[in-house]
Amino acid sequence: MAGLMAGLMAGLGSGIAWPGSARAQAPAPSQMTPDQALQAMMDGNKRYTQGQMTSLNEDLKELKEKTAEGQAPFAAVLSCADSRVPVELVFDQSIGHLFVVRVAGNVVTPELIASLEYGVAVLGTKALMVLGHARCGAVQATIDAKAVPGQISVLYRAIRPAVDQAGANLEAATKANAKIQAGLLASASPVIAEHIKNNQLKVVAGYYDLASGAVSMVS
Repeated sequence: MAGLMAGLMAGLGSGIAWPGSARAQAPAPSQMTPDQALQAMMDGNKRYTQGQMTSLNEDLKELKEKTAEGQAPFAAVLSCADSRVPVELVFDQSIGHLFVVRVAGNVVTPELIASLEYGVAVLGTKALMVLGHARCGAVQATIDAKAVPGQISVLYRAIRPAVDQAGANLEAATKANAKIQAGLLASASPVIAEHIKNNQLKVVAGYYDLASGAVSMVS
């Protein structure tokens, strides 16, 4: 874990040079509190599981016009790249509401931290969820530790601490991985840590059940 943290910090270097006009060009940041942002996500997921989605009924033309010149998402999500986890649909959110970054295994890398720092510091997101999911292939592959082609094995190193902690139980390891990655975000990024300290942001871990569509918090 210490080596992984050191690598992340080294990769981040001195951080991102934010464009001075970025805030001025974008819509006003969300006025939600972090708790309200998380509740909005969970309320949206409840609508999704109950088949009562509202985002699909919104006027697409109007949405595109409102977001053409900028964005002000109220929350960010670090999700797995799995095609069965359509983040905006899962939380019943339309264009411009969620800032989503995706990578197999929802693992933290310097590039992903930089993207999420942009969401937090420039766009004003109030909540950040690391979202693991049922039957995650990246976590299962780490458990199996089988030879894989190309660069796929790079993911193993990031997920291995969760497998070491939770063992070969896929659900337990996936939840542990989401929690570990959320902790890395909160500790490896001074930008994110500062927003947490100032009560401007909450970082949490979540778990998406493919069968039910429900998202649960991982504590």
